Parts: sequence; structure tokens; C-alpha cells
Amino acid sequence: MEKRGSILIVDDDEDILIAGKLLLKRHFASVRTISQPDEIPTILKKESFDAILLDMNFGPGRSSGDEGFHWLAEIMKIDPEAVVIMITAHGGVNIAVEAMKMGATDFVSKPWQNEKVVATLSAAVKLRKTRDEAANLRQANRTLVEERGGQQIIGSSDALRNIQSIIERAAPTDANVLILGENGTGKELVARELHRQSNRANEIFLSVDMGAISESLFDSELFGHKKGSFTDAKSDRVGRFQAASGGTLFLDEIGNLPLHLQTKLLTVLEQRKITPVGANQPVDIDVRIIAATNLTTKQLNDESRFRQDLLFRLNTVEINVPSLRERTEDIKEIANYYIDIYCRKYDKPLKKLSDEAQSAIIEYEWPGNVRALRHAIERAVILSQGATFTANDFSLESHPTSAGEVENKLSIKTNSGTEEIELPDGNLNLERMEHALIERSLKKHRYNISHAAKELGLTRAALYRRMEKYGF
Repeated sequence: MEKRGSILIVDDDEDILIAGKLLLKRHFASVRTISQPDEIPTILKKESFDAILLDMNFGPGRSSGDEGFHWLAEIMKIDPEAVVIMITAHGGVNIAVEAMKMGATDFVSKPWQNEKVVATLSAAVKLRKTRDEAANLRQANRTLVEERGGQQIIGSSDALRNIQSIIERAAPTDANVLILGENGTGKELVARELHRQSNRANEIFLSVDMGAISESLFDSELFGHKKGSFTDAKSDRVGRFQAASGGTLFLDEIGNLPLHLQTKLLTVLEQRKITPVGANQPVDIDVRIIAATNLTTKQLNDESRFRQDLLFRLNTVEINVPSLRERTEDIKEIANYYIDIYCRKYDKPLKKLSDEAQSAIIEYEWPGNVRALRHAIERAVILSQGATFTANDFSLESHPTSAGEVENKLSIKTNSGTEEIELPDGNLNLERMEHALIERSLKKHRYNISHAAKELGLTRAALYRRMEKYGF
């Protein structure tokens, strides 16, 4: 078996250093020893150790542990994630306990038992790895937040100002927040802004698509599982609730969760505990819950569709994100924001919207809201050849205002009978018909991706690809 872990032993007793090195080098990748504790700062600035064995007393006749306390504090200043195991004389348990209150992980007593020392340090090395992974995750989260810092909620409409005001007031609390709005309106952006302005901003923001989790894996995905708890459980797995510990858990598309799974989620929110599959004891959780759905308030209040007790738990604060149709005054600002981004991304000269293009994008309904507008702008930046963006660069299809404007119709058989689909401009082009069918299904199901995909006979991923293709 490959040896892993680097150990530092700090003790003024040369016999302890020699015995410790001979024992530990058989189990760990590297073992470093020093007899003078004042060398610690220099060494720690040059090297990183998975575990440090630190004596409590240096010099003959000393037993107060003051030196051990001092150097423990210095180690924690240099490396707050350090895993320190204190070495104490027999009977010095009380001193060791005080050291653990200051940040030490564990202690071993002299004369030590080899098996106990190896076991204690093996656990310490695993702990250090976990701490490093958690630190890397927090750093990655901070990087993501910084990268998204420029991707703020764009607009100056009254609706946007009201949302920003709610965010400012709700973010510093740990209150659960429910975000409502059509697909593509920016619900996740609102959730991330809540996290960014919260007291948990330096911790993880974890997003979970509730509509993408299969019912059979619901418990394992959200609550984790123990090795051997089911056929494919080859190792322990941490669930999303534990992975987001200390931070924010964003439950996207919460409206797609079946009623019997809503009950499980309600229990967790009430008890603030989860029980991994195969575990006997519950685990406390510390997460801030933000949920989002494209269901309307009327649909959420339908008890046959959504548990009202769960709704009360989720919507301590409720934020309604308006569609672009409800805030057309923001469209020009949003468009210019993404024009700047994509011109820089694709190394294109910065161009402006012509008056014609500006009018066209403001008048268009944008059934896919900001997401659809962003995709249309990205495509225009890539393909446009003129000095300015024209209406044609956005390939916006007109929407008939009355049935009389479309003469040709296609009759199709469905489970509920025969339906008539209007053909776009009477044209039998397959792509345009696909576009029309997707648009009709999305509108019919109020942009509920799961329901629309099921009706169209597509997977959610396949529907998303087509939505991107057609600019929804």
C-alpha cells in the first residue's frame, strides 16, 4: 500500500524523536523531527505537514505545559488548518484537554503505545485532507462569486429595485427564501446575490436541480449514504445538505418534486437533521435554504401539487422575479451588458445596437426571458458583419396576433384527442416546425421544463439543447 502523509515531530527528547521516526516512517510518506521548538516558524513557512506531534513541555523538570500552549498558538497562527497532536506526560490529561480547546486535535501520553500513535496520526492525516478539501472548496466558491461579481442583477426598473431592496434586507438573515419566476428570468442569479450579501458569503453556495434527481436516488443525493447500504454504495458519500454545511443550499425547480418526496424534505427542514442511507444516527445540518420554481402562486397553493406546510417553511421571504415582458425598460441595458461581454470574449470590435435593432429586441416577447436574450446576443456578436447590430442579426421571429394571420394548420393526435398546431408562416420546414412545437409546449406548461420535455418525448437535456438552439 502506498504510504501517504507527512509528519512533523517536535520534542526535546532525542529518544522520543528517534523512536517516533523509526515507527512512523513505516506508515507515512515522510517524517521530520526537530528538538528546538523555535525552529517551528521557519519550517512551517517552507513546508506543509499533514499532522504535527507537539510536546507540551520542553526542558527538564517542566510540567506546566505553558511552552506547549505557546507553540500551539504559533502553529495555528501560521497554519489555521494545521492538525496538531499534543504529547503529554502520563497524568497530564487536563493540560491536554486545555490544549484541545485552543485548537489541538488530539493527544497521546508518554510512554505511548505504538498502535495508538499510528492510529491517531492516520486519523489526523485524513482530517487534514478533509480540511484542505474544504478550504479548496471555499476558495473555489469565493472565486466563483468574484467571477460572477460583474454578472449582477441588471436593470433600473421599479421591479428590479424592489427585488434588490428585498435582497438587502433578507440576505443577512438565515431566513428561507422562495424565488418565483418564469424560466430564464434569473432566479439563480437572485439566489447567488442573496448568498453574496449574507453572513455565509465565504462559505459554499451549492445548487441542486431538484427536477434532475431521480426518485430512487433522492435520499442518497441529498442526505448521503454509508458504504454497503445498497448495491452500488461502494464507499461513504456525503449528501448535498452536508456538503453545503455552513453555506447556502439552492434547491432549484423545487416545484417538480413529487409530493411524497416533499414530505421528506419538510422533515429535514423542521428537524434540521438528516440521516444518511444506512446510518443509525441523524446528523445536524447548518445550511441556509433558498428554493426556486417556475410554478405560479396559484399552482403552489394547489394542495394536490405542493404541500402547504412545506411552502410555509420555504417562503419565509418570497421574491417574484418579473419576466422581460414586465420590465421592457431594462432590455436595452441588459443587451448592452452582454454585447460588451461577448465582444470581449470572442475578440470582436465593440458595436452598438441600431435604432431598428433596439426597437426589435424591446418589442419582442422573449419567451425565454434573459437567458434567451443572452443567447441571441451571443449569436449576433459571432455572426454579425455590419458596423452596427441590425434587427436581422437577432433572427427574431414574429408572433402572430390572431389565428387569421396563419392559414395552414397541422392536426395531430394526442392522448387527450386531436389538436391543431399552427404552422409558422404556413411553412413545412422541419426546423421551424420543431421551433413552433417547442414554443407551444413551453407556453402550455408555463416553461416547466420537465413537463414540456415529457410531452415532447424528449429528455430534459435534449430540450435544453433545443431551447439554446432556438434562442428560448
